[in-house]
Amino acid sequence: MMSRRMAGLSSPCRGLQLLLLLLLLLPLSNVCSQMLPVSNSQLVKFLPGFQGPLPFELETGYVGVGEEEEVQLFYYFVKTERKPEEAPLMLWLSGGPGCSSLTALLYEIGPLNFNIEQYNGSLPTLTLNPYAWTKVSSIIFVDSPVGTGFSYARSSFASPPSDSEQVGHALQFLRKWLVDHPEFMSNPFFVGGDSYSGIPVPVLAQLISDGNQEGVRPAINLQGYILGNPVTVPQDEGNSQITFAHGMGLIPDDLFESLERSCGGEYQTIDPRNAECLKHKQAYHTCISQINLAHILEWNCELVSPKPPLHMLDKRRYLSNKDYNVFSESTPPPILDCRSYGYLLSEYWTNDQYVREALHIRKGSIGRWKRCSYDIPYEYDIHTSIQFHAKFSARGCYRSLIYSGDHDMIVPFMATQAWIRSLNYSIVNDWRPWFVKGQVAGYTRTYSNRMTYATVKGAGHTAPEYKPEECSTMYTKWLYEEPL
Repeated sequence: MMSRRMAGLSSPCRGLQLLLLLLLLLPLSNVCSQMLPVSNSQLVKFLPGFQGPLPFELETGYVGVGEEEEVQLFYYFVKTERKPEEAPLMLWLSGGPGCSSLTALLYEIGPLNFNIEQYNGSLPTLTLNPYAWTKVSSIIFVDSPVGTGFSYARSSFASPPSDSEQVGHALQFLRKWLVDHPEFMSNPFFVGGDSYSGIPVPVLAQLISDGNQEGVRPAINLQGYILGNPVTVPQDEGNSQITFAHGMGLIPDDLFESLERSCGGEYQTIDPRNAECLKHKQAYHTCISQINLAHILEWNCELVSPKPPLHMLDKRRYLSNKDYNVFSESTPPPILDCRSYGYLLSEYWTNDQYVREALHIRKGSIGRWKRCSYDIPYEYDIHTSIQFHAKFSARGCYRSLIYSGDHDMIVPFMATQAWIRSLNYSIVNDWRPWFVKGQVAGYTRTYSNRMTYATVKGAGHTAPEYKPEECSTMYTKWLYEEPL
């Protein structure tokens, strides 16, 4: 049973929730006259590579956003198996920016996974994911920003995407999608994502909340947001990598002490005249250059493909270029033992003609599909999302789940814990282990702003990919307000 709090009856926001309820009950005629979506959604009953009909409801389609709908955002919608008429609904944005939401659908939280087998020229095959988050909630996976996955611009005059534009387009997408799917208008709604989505998701949640307070239609029954290993304060997260490396035994005490002394804790923007700091930073890079930053215990498999542009590696673009690249057909693929081999299968699969027909991809809309499109122009105009977390928390109306795979060196757990502490909310339930099948699955703490923080023991940057059962348990318990 869904809790009363999830249904919108929590006391901290009773006035706002009652207003929202009234808005949800009002006729939609006025909003429909202003926002008439062109229905481009179609059901997908069979997928090449999966034997038999899909045992869940999958819908794909496009929603036009921006001026004159020049941007066409592609989505995959999976209806939950658990009372979809009342179960939570989540909009999921993958990171990058530029990584397709198919990554989340097929490798992390969706109902399907690839069978990881040696590619022999035939189509990669799919199997059911027993730990899919769609078992307990419906999820809209969106290829955002434009240029990501199967999303495209109808005109070359469309402006290049940015953080703020991605948020605006996501909000337009959501409102239009709900108008086109009115049966989900009153469902408890969450917005979620991981990695770089730590920037747009809190902003999007804030705009949805503001719109509800201002009476914007359609009203959205927002209940909170979910973020995994989220980029939030990029400078601090980059700096914390050295602290993480020291704590995990990747660099020795004396090098760490020399780095702290010579660099003063600032490792991202080093004064070129500080020769001692630069020398120790080079020694640090020598130590960790063969480490897989997405999960420090996993194989470090070189992807024989172009590296992200230099602008993506400065400032906040300290993300690993190991696990997110596209593949080049002119060089050998990674070996089967590499996790990244599984990523290669998605490129073989999505670029198959029959797969595209099954997914209802518009012919000629894009060329070759890439799991992550790092060549799209992009403007980083939201430099940190911490202020949006703070403002959102201050309302006391919404719940949030922030989780960290504790072996991720891209966004280390201590950096995430630091910005959560900076919000200065009191602790409601202090640090303790949480369990799956009687074993410690991680550690958790809850705060008075209704934020839950959890680590996932042994997981990497995209935690559900590495620890699917533990993350599924964590998500389900949090979603239905059961203690971890």
